[in-house]
Amino acid sequence: MYSKEEASKIRQQFWTVFGKYMAPVLSANGIKINWINYKTGIRNLYIRMDVTKKEANIAIEIMHKEPEFAQKLFQQFLFLKEDFESIAGTDWLWEQEAFNEHGLVLSRISKTQTNLNIFNQANWPDIISFLKPSIQSLDSFWVENKMIFEIIE
Repeated sequence: MYSKEEASKIRQQFWTVFGKYMAPVLSANGIKINWINYKTGIRNLYIRMDVTKKEANIAIEIMHKEPEFAQKLFQQFLFLKEDFESIAGTDWLWEQEAFNEHGLVLSRISKTQTNLNIFNQANWPDIISFLKPSIQSLDSFWVENKMIFEIIE
């Protein structure tokens, strides 16, 4: 068991390694990008990655205080689901109503790889092998479709 400080340091080390690994990788539109803190450019729409002692996860999350607006964004993703799946694959979980770790309601499109532990450095290559193509496929979808979401905003 790690202390809170040790666990925080290990997480920070992983994200530093991942960030350095991804740094030379350009976005689908050919620009340099901060993969760890991916900016969608749409308020309340996030691309998030997380790794715990049990799994790695990547998700598109829609969190908006106005449920109608969040629903419009999620409905737009559903409308583009075929395009999304052709780019990112079909192994994503689509949840119109989910809850985050703080109990707040959100909509989420996510993908999880189990049996990966951020505290086991031997798992880091597998975690990176899961996250890298996932974030790149989300980026490809986003570059192609962002303008549609900007109209809604």
